Amino acid sequence: MSETAFAACIVIPIYNHKDAIGGTVERLIVHGLPIFVVDDGSDQATQAVLAKLACQYRHHMTLLRLPVNGGKGAAVMAGLRAAKRAGYTHALQIDADGQHDANDVPLFIAAARAEPGAVILGRPVYDESVPKARLYGRYLTHVWVWIETLSFTIRDSMCGFRLYPLDAACALIDSVDLPTRMDFDIEILVRLYWRRLAFRAIPTRVTYATDGVSHFDVLWDNLRISASHTRLVCGMLLRLPLLLAHKCMPRKSAAVASGDDAKWWRIAERGSRLGMTLLALSCKLFGMRFTALWLHPIVAYFLLTGRAARDASRSYFAHLAHSTQGGRTPRPGWGSAYRHMLAFAQSGLDKLAAWSGRIGSNDVIFDDASAFEALVASGRGALVIGAHLGNLEMTRALAWSGGHAKVTAIVYTEHAKRFNSVLSMASSEFAKRLVQVSDFGPETSMMMQERIDAGELLVIVGDRVPARESGRTTDAQFLGATAPFAQGPYVLAHALGCPVYLFFCLKERDEGNRERYRLYFEPFAERIDLPRRERAQHIAAWAQRYASRLEHYCRKAPYQWFNFFDFWARPRKAITGGIPHGDANVRT
Repeated sequence: MSETAFAACIVIPIYNHKDAIGGTVERLIVHGLPIFVVDDGSDQATQAVLAKLACQYRHHMTLLRLPVNGGKGAAVMAGLRAAKRAGYTHALQIDADGQHDANDVPLFIAAARAEPGAVILGRPVYDESVPKARLYGRYLTHVWVWIETLSFTIRDSMCGFRLYPLDAACALIDSVDLPTRMDFDIEILVRLYWRRLAFRAIPTRVTYATDGVSHFDVLWDNLRISASHTRLVCGMLLRLPLLLAHKCMPRKSAAVASGDDAKWWRIAERGSRLGMTLLALSCKLFGMRFTALWLHPIVAYFLLTGRAARDASRSYFAHLAHSTQGGRTPRPGWGSAYRHMLAFAQSGLDKLAAWSGRIGSNDVIFDDASAFEALVASGRGALVIGAHLGNLEMTRALAWSGGHAKVTAIVYTEHAKRFNSVLSMASSEFAKRLVQVSDFGPETSMMMQERIDAGELLVIVGDRVPARESGRTTDAQFLGATAPFAQGPYVLAHALGCPVYLFFCLKERDEGNRERYRLYFEPFAERIDLPRRERAQHIAAWAQRYASRLEHYCRKAPYQWFNFFDFWARPRKAITGGIPHGDANVRT
């Protein structure tokens, strides 16, 4: 199923701004976005101006009219509903009086494209025209909003220049009795924050015309805003336990299109930077054992709220059970999903401990070190293909700390920025041994060849389909079903002309019931050649060999394969070939 297309429009509420509306529409029309103008019961003179504009811009402007003046909130809600009915996904609200800088429209649209599920707010940058009483008076509302959200995320809740994701905004409008006057702008933002949406701010210039018309009623609108804050403070107190718990949890920042959630690169990183930093601090102050206790309620939360990851875990265990002849495998369900996610969380904590120097060489043992030792002794570089199985990251930290080999991960880290930033704080060496790439063009290939020639081990993963459909896949049998595997590792190995090894790092219990990481380092190919005429067949054979080894280790440690998406889903066919971006730290 194809991705839901991003479609934005502009919504302008208007009440008796006949002199300003023409210039506002003229400045906005150049951006090529459809415009919904909502006339909130304006006078005859304004109606005449609007009718003329609707005729002039009939292909770009839709005029809606409310029979009586219902207030700015009523007009905005009518515009948002009309935009959603017309099939738009996002609506940019802007006032009719020309205060806002229309040149900033592309900035709002770009921010919404980057995070389709976020509310994009204008953060006013005032010039000398702003009335000082109004400027200072706004801060009283800002403080109340910060109290109501227990956050400084919403820096300005009164700016009328903002962009809403329509699904979330209209769902709120249809389920909650929102105010219809000037207090609407404040209350809708607080309630969207309570619903876990993310917010992003765009600095934008605001100018007050000397002859501008304002419909703000100093007495009644201030009373309405005070009543709104009273409701919101009471709502905050009722939600206080959840709001406090959510301080350590991520907010919704990216809408997942229907049928598109199977693609790993569309799954937003979960877990806030604050929460991860607090865990890192707890690990430093109180040790690993105490900090590990916090993982249980955190994982329980993600289990309850992460339906996509829960379903992916269930699918994985179902494939595992179906393909296993004899023997016992975890039964798909809530229990196995919880243990699966808990193992993932524990591996993240172990990564942090490894980079912090809290896990030593005695905690990691080789199953058979001969291949690794021979490679290190030879001084040759090699390509090492790993997987999102066990804890590949921790071994990179230990290789650095022990000085045995130069190990560099070639990764695509866009979906793990927060977690990677915490690891970077734990060790300055983290970033030095990690190369982030956006594609594998000539410059990247030359860089990788130089590192191989210098005797480095380059680590990529083979169990991810190329991001953003930029690479090709080949089918292989994995856990009893056909799954798409990336061609990239084998194309890269062919180009580099170096030895190839497989590597897995599993957490296991030894004979003394002590948990250790066991390293499996095995030769895969002295060199991978891909003859031009039989290229596809050779790639398929190498991919199948890799899938078979991955399946072997998945059976060995069933809870330690961390791909929380539908691995067996069929990706869209790519137009051009490429090499996948290995992501050693994807958070789901």
